[in-house]
Amino acid sequence: MKILIIGANGTIGRAVTNSLQNGNDIIKVGKTSGDFQADISNSSSIEDLFKNIGKVDAIIFIAGEAKWEQFEKLSEEDFYIGIRSKLMGQVNLVRIGQKYLHQKGSFTLTTGILADEPVDKTTSAAMVNGAIHSFIKAVALELENGHRINAVSADLVADAKDKYQDFFPGHTPVPMYKVTDAYKKSVLGLGTGQIIRVKA
Repeated sequence: MKILIIGANGTIGRAVTNSLQNGNDIIKVGKTSGDFQADISNSSSIEDLFKNIGKVDAIIFIAGEAKWEQFEKLSEEDFYIGIRSKLMGQVNLVRIGQKYLHQKGSFTLTTGILADEPVDKTTSAAMVNGAIHSFIKAVALELENGHRINAVSADLVADAKDKYQDFFPGHTPVPMYKVTDAYKKSVLGLGTGQIIRVKA
């Protein structure tokens, strides 16, 4: 399979890339690194990316950002960071990418535990994750050419616990193999419209 991974050099992206490398052609994309570069908050950049790469069998998105801050301190523009990047970045990836996805190909988007269990300072991030969940369920009903779409929603990942554990008190870190298995399930399985939740 020819698999496009956006965010391939991140903590989860590297693990997912390694787990899918055997027998597949992996194309790694980052904002400033990888085989190709793209700004996923810019639809023209996404379009240019696909024009350069051509058709693929699977598209995985493991990127996007959102502002973490107390609600009372969040400005309207702060909310738009997550809307433009993680929300519309993924929506546009599907909107544009469907033209470059082979028949029966798949999209795998990424959200996270905050959609279901928000913590302090995550109003914007939780809102974006929840919106993506609704998008997945709705667009799965309309995609053509046998295209599938799912989202992986993981709890605090063990490989990132040193950086984020203070934000997630009482959350048991998820082993990375469970996270990579969820991406494999989305890419190699037959399910669509699913939110694949991963907890320890």
